[in-house]
Amino acid sequence: MQRYIDDEILAGISAIVLVDNQPVYESHFGLRNVEAGEAMTADTIYRIYSNTKIVTSVAAMCLFEDGKFGLDDTLDQWFPKFANLRVLREPNSSPDDTVPLQRVATVRELMSHNAGFSYGIFQESSIDRLYVESGVIAPTSTLAEMEDRLANIPLANQPGARWQYSVSTDLLARLVEIWSGKSFPDFLESRIFGPLGMVDTGFIVPAGKAARFAENYAPHNPLDPMAPGFSPAPDALIGSYLEPKPMTSGGGGLVGTILDYTRFMQMLGNGGEWEGVQILQPGTVAMMHTNQLPEGMSVNLPNWVMPDTQFGLGLAIKAAPAEGEPSQAIGEYHWGGMAGTHSFIAPAAGITGLLFTQRMPGFWHPFYHEFKRLVYQAAA
Repeated sequence: MQRYIDDEILAGISAIVLVDNQPVYESHFGLRNVEAGEAMTADTIYRIYSNTKIVTSVAAMCLFEDGKFGLDDTLDQWFPKFANLRVLREPNSSPDDTVPLQRVATVRELMSHNAGFSYGIFQESSIDRLYVESGVIAPTSTLAEMEDRLANIPLANQPGARWQYSVSTDLLARLVEIWSGKSFPDFLESRIFGPLGMVDTGFIVPAGKAARFAENYAPHNPLDPMAPGFSPAPDALIGSYLEPKPMTSGGGGLVGTILDYTRFMQMLGNGGEWEGVQILQPGTVAMMHTNQLPEGMSVNLPNWVMPDTQFGLGLAIKAAPAEGEPSQAIGEYHWGGMAGTHSFIAPAAGITGLLFTQRMPGFWHPFYHEFKRLVYQAAA
């Protein structure tokens, strides 16, 4: 990993490897703030972006165990306006060229990204432009306001028709509020962060911890992931993390340390329990990393190739090993964040890996693939 620092591809990296859910390797390379000369440390705070989605999905499944919903319940039970959504006639149709909704999407489809929603940030379709123009996930909006805006925007496709990365997990965060009667941050703190001792994870970086907050960087040449050189990148999408804001995004709003997220991953890898704290039952965790997509459907991100990848309830699942990986990689479940915060659990191999950096974009970057290959080789 040091070569990525030396070649000025990344500013700093933190890596942790677990075998049988116990730490066997931890290293921190480079700088969390190049301009200030501050070293990357174990307590550095990262924007974890879409790693937030796994946390939100666990929160929802806590409420599933509480009997608040069924996976095949339709969304209009809590979002009545969603019963009248329209659907684009074709993927590139204009937003006013729509057809009726054939059926309302279910919670299962929402959690596995095949409910018909889009994101507004990864593609240039008419519906994605409308998401941006409507401010669907703007930092100044609340989750309830996001729900209202989505009620007036057509779906990109009929529910269950195809996998599409989307704002679904932000909608799931709104459902957590409705099901629990608490704000989304309060629910996460009471049911996940507090019990697991995730003391540095939340939606803002308090003033007393700001010195530990890593700078985010963007490459000078975004089209070449291995080109040297980077400069600070603004937090335009989510907004500043140093003060509260209305949007507490269930899809990408959290910050936290790699140590905090390791505790979260240890809980998942141990069947929902860690150090005497039961967050979920083992059967619920197993359901989360079991494929929930219809036969023949797989993950298909517009800018990243993810072959042989299925999707469970908030988690991607490897159906076949990638090049250089052993057969024990089958069944691995994982996800990552846009700025390069990655985590995976490979039950068959008994290993868990976490690799955190701050590079936009850093999702599915070569440094992560190399890290995984090294972890699998070391564990063989």
